[in-house]
Amino acid sequence: MFEDNDRLRESLSYLLNEEPGYEVLADFNNCNEAGAIAKNYHPDVVLMDIDMPGHSGIEGITMIKEANPHTAVIMYTVFEDDEKLFQCLCAGANGYLLKKTPPSKLFDAIQEVLNGGAPMSPAIAKKVLNTFQQKQNNKYNLTPRETEVLQLLNKGYTIKMIAAELNVAFDTARSHLKNIYQKLHVNCGKEAIAKALNEKIV
Repeated sequence: MFEDNDRLRESLSYLLNEEPGYEVLADFNNCNEAGAIAKNYHPDVVLMDIDMPGHSGIEGITMIKEANPHTAVIMYTVFEDDEKLFQCLCAGANGYLLKKTPPSKLFDAIQEVLNGGAPMSPAIAKKVLNTFQQKQNNKYNLTPRETEVLQLLNKGYTIKMIAAELNVAFDTARSHLKNIYQKLHVNCGKEAIAKALNEKIV
């Protein structure tokens, strides 16, 4: 475990050691020697904070994965921002939990990662899902307005209703739909809705 908050680190170590089936091999207040530590202890799972003195937890993931690729790393952090989340996932993190996660959920997450899963706090999972959906939209280069029109079309709105809902002219709404059809390579609203649902664009 790598956590620079001494009190939190000691509390987590105590809780984990008290839980049947778990043993904390070691804990550290920085991850500067994370690679050597992983080689020495061969842990199944590492809990890793992000913001620590010296090397960050993101760098720590890389060091651990290079030293011992089979060690699973669960980020345990206060950070919810997209940039740090995706830096961690790209570095090879196996899970991402916020520090407000109750201890019982932490035990579940460790078990989940040991079973090959990728535990994430609900707010983090939602961010990952939203990003995936945005990438699907970008695949067809839909603008935010076109995505909005497609969502309304999916709800059964007519062109007239879409125009009223978005407070635009009828011809503007029709023009958006025409662009959507071209970008999705479809010929009508039904085909657009089918493709949008099938590929989870909206």
